[in-house]
Amino acid sequence: MEVAEPGNLGSAAVVDAAEAGVALLPGQVRVGLRAAGVNFRDVVAGLGMVADGRVLGGEGAGVVLEAGPGVDGLVVGQSVMGLVPGWGPVGVVDSRLVAAVPRGWSFQEAAAVPVGFLTAFYALRDLAQVRPGQRVLIHAGTGGVGTAAVQLAQEWGLEVFATASPAKQVALRAMGIDESHIASTRDLAFGERFLAVTGGAGMDVVVNALAGEFTDASLRLLPRGGRFVEMGKTDIRDAEQVAQTYPGVVYQAFDLMDAGEPRIAEMFAELGVMFEAGILKPPPVTCFELSQAVAALRHLQAARHIGKVVLNVPAAWDPQGTVLVTGGTGTLGGELARHLVTVRGVRRLVLLSRRGPAAPGVAGLVAELAELGAEVRVVAGDAADRGALASVLAKIAVERPLTAVVHAAGVIDDATVESLTPQRMATVLSAKVDAAWNLHELTEDAGLAGFVLYSSAGAVMGSAGQGSYAAANAFLDALAVYRRSRHLAGQSLAWGLWEQTSEMTEQLEGAGLSRLRRGGIEP
Repeated sequence: MEVAEPGNLGSAAVVDAAEAGVALLPGQVRVGLRAAGVNFRDVVAGLGMVADGRVLGGEGAGVVLEAGPGVDGLVVGQSVMGLVPGWGPVGVVDSRLVAAVPRGWSFQEAAAVPVGFLTAFYALRDLAQVRPGQRVLIHAGTGGVGTAAVQLAQEWGLEVFATASPAKQVALRAMGIDESHIASTRDLAFGERFLAVTGGAGMDVVVNALAGEFTDASLRLLPRGGRFVEMGKTDIRDAEQVAQTYPGVVYQAFDLMDAGEPRIAEMFAELGVMFEAGILKPPPVTCFELSQAVAALRHLQAARHIGKVVLNVPAAWDPQGTVLVTGGTGTLGGELARHLVTVRGVRRLVLLSRRGPAAPGVAGLVAELAELGAEVRVVAGDAADRGALASVLAKIAVERPLTAVVHAAGVIDDATVESLTPQRMATVLSAKVDAAWNLHELTEDAGLAGFVLYSSAGAVMGSAGQGSYAAANAFLDALAVYRRSRHLAGQSLAWGLWEQTSEMTEQLEGAGLSRLRRGGIEP
């Protein structure tokens, strides 16, 4: 994505990124992004306040798709996080700028880390050269860099002072900062407050993200001299003039990439040890979908967040991965299988149904799909049986990783209210609801690119005698919403009546079809 009209965040739009598909140079890796961090640099670039390009995005987390010559320590399929450029499905980056995702982290947590922690590390360790016992003021302490800097400063034995807006100061207290060491970013009172608390001695180090008179007030907090590390981009001062006005103060504005790739790799390695040990934790995350990128930029611009804003990047369906289709040998399953092969380019299918290979027409379907270039395995089993489904999924994982699930299984047992028994409901709900929930729970950590549920318009519009069927499909719709709220793949397709006659609809006769048509339902 890039900003088409600098100065207008709303002009952010999708553009072709031919560079994502070029041959890799020595030392490069191609990463399939699953989440991307949003930084203040993206906002100021979008607003036209910096002149370093209009392409948005500079960090993310995902999976290694390809490794170029000379890459050591990274393998295809490995989850990584790092300074991957661009907000899109694929990024190419120097392998020294990425590192393994710590165990147990989500892609969203991992995408929130690289810029913030690397910037804080470089600012404190390399530029400020901090030592235990020194006082450090961290402005905007609840932001991405701020939360990282607070953790590092505490780990390295510094006395931490921090600012944040009044509404966010609760987060500073939660990080263990003393009440007397907290002040607001909304006014200049922090200067007098912190001088009073320190008996006029002030700070040894200031990590700045403010501008204008707030920067001046911060410089006055170094009466004994010290180091002033400037992260902001909108109010860069001249280091020599600062030294003349504030004797003993070493002022340095910087960009993270000033550190260079070898040093970034070293910092990543040291941070990785602390992440794995649980010494450092990822910041709180506010997540938007990639389609909500403009809203994410405006959210960051308004400073409404604590921690980090992250974009969830939908995974692409891997044509070499496996797609599991429940109800895969039925009429709709066959139509779906042909679509997946001819349109989606899927090359490996597992078709699961209660009758499996014994279902009518299966041999012909498999032969047809094989001629189209697909490898198809037909399995007998009921997705509503959690143990049986777990066994099927375990075997898929050994062969080729699962990339998507389509739940097309279902049965109907129409009954008016007077004859709708619990058992008749259970039959319908089991095929739809129990199976869908089993699929959700058993694949929740698989990073699926697709989780597609075959629902029905009946869940919304209703139809005589379909109380249990409407309820079952309403659950599928809600499950898709639930998964999306957790930034997992989820899509519910509310089909109407299919033209092709299936086992579910073969009992419909002329009167039934006529009634549906009168209600506005055409096959």
